[in-house]
Amino acid sequence: MDAAFTEEQHEIRRTLRELLLKRCGPDEVKAAVRTPPGYDTQLWQQLAGRLGLPGLALPTAYGGVGCGPTELALACEETGRVVLPSPLVATAALAAPLLLALGSEGQRTALLPALAAGELTATLAVPGGQLATALALTGPNDGDWAGGGRAGGIQARRVPEGSAAAPSRNGGRPAGGGWRLYGEAAQVLNGHTADVLVVAAHTGGFAQSRTLLFLVRAADASVAPTSAEPGVPGLLRTRQTALDETRPQARLELRDVPAVLLGEGDGDAAAVVRALAATGVVAAAALAAEAVGAADTALARTVAHVQQRVQFGRPIGSFQAVQHRLADLYVALQSARSAAYYAAWWAGGGRSAPEGAGAAEGAGAAEPGVGALALAQALEALRAVAAEVVQLHGGIGFTWEHEAHLYFKRAACDELLLGPVHRLRARAAEEAGLFPVGAGEPGGAPVPGRAPETVEV
Repeated sequence: MDAAFTEEQHEIRRTLRELLLKRCGPDEVKAAVRTPPGYDTQLWQQLAGRLGLPGLALPTAYGGVGCGPTELALACEETGRVVLPSPLVATAALAAPLLLALGSEGQRTALLPALAAGELTATLAVPGGQLATALALTGPNDGDWAGGGRAGGIQARRVPEGSAAAPSRNGGRPAGGGWRLYGEAAQVLNGHTADVLVVAAHTGGFAQSRTLLFLVRAADASVAPTSAEPGVPGLLRTRQTALDETRPQARLELRDVPAVLLGEGDGDAAAVVRALAATGVVAAAALAAEAVGAADTALARTVAHVQQRVQFGRPIGSFQAVQHRLADLYVALQSARSAAYYAAWWAGGGRSAPEGAGAAEGAGAAEPGVGALALAQALEALRAVAAEVVQLHGGIGFTWEHEAHLYFKRAACDELLLGPVHRLRARAAEEAGLFPVGAGEPGGAPVPGRAPETVEV
């Protein structure tokens, strides 16, 4: 297999890197996260308009670039290098794949071109902080993670057509309405600024319990405001305090918020489960590539620092102990990069594969947990690099003024977003059947590496 990227893929990487190096130094990043949106809106418009960043993995029929998850991962790697605060992951890796997979033709036509052009941003709202479970990365997503009919989730109820409570068809929302959402979702990526919310909600009550996805146009200015959120009746969005300010999150409170079912008909719960699992692979590959980019830059800056810092009359980089630590980090980083690239290629089914890669080597081959494993390896690499960056920079690396803390915070919060690492690995092992149910119990399947036990009767 030839793993070389195409010239177009290299050009995407070069162009994006040149732009970000000019516009996204550590000082610019720190200033951007303290704005109300949590990111530089002018830079985001430039990235969307000039480079088509949010539409990289969208078809040209819907205003996208027509590439795939591989190109999206390469872009995320470059944004990770500068720890760019942006709605890229929320829009392009979470919401857009679901709209493309489940949305009706009218919903796709109305929303995807605007998302690709950067005119709108979107995100996925999952109740109870169950984003990783909903995407089938840390557990099966066919359970009651959306609330299961109990308190604490988000409930959806149908409103009879023609009633006073039914949403207006000319109110700026996609047609086909008749739903109300009630509940709360925390830790929603870019939830305080997203124009389109894809909300996972439970419906059907106890007898016909199922989880479906709904659309909420949070930027609908044509509706008269009746709550604290202008233009959206019953929706309250509050930006949460996060350790990693470059990854802004919000808490959403929905009190009978008008919504539209994503898709046609009455919804297909099985299709929602499959679409969320497929989106999980794309999101895992994108987040893994971001982690690889952040770790690469942090390691490069640390190598440059140890070559200049002098102790005992010589640069500390000349000490063998320091060299061994940096070498171990380099090996972990390269392994994580290969895993992230492969997960992105596999998510695209080989459609945007490196030259020479066949379809049988990608999506055609059953490889459970490829996204979870790639993300786990990338998060481990970033965590190890970030810790060593602080240590090898000495006292200056411990201060908030130094950029080392940006990478350290990103490493800590990314694992909380779609992790933790041990659950990602456990889920991949479960999907691969490495540890069958009942393994190690009397009468159960043997545990790998453990000698069979003799039971006396």
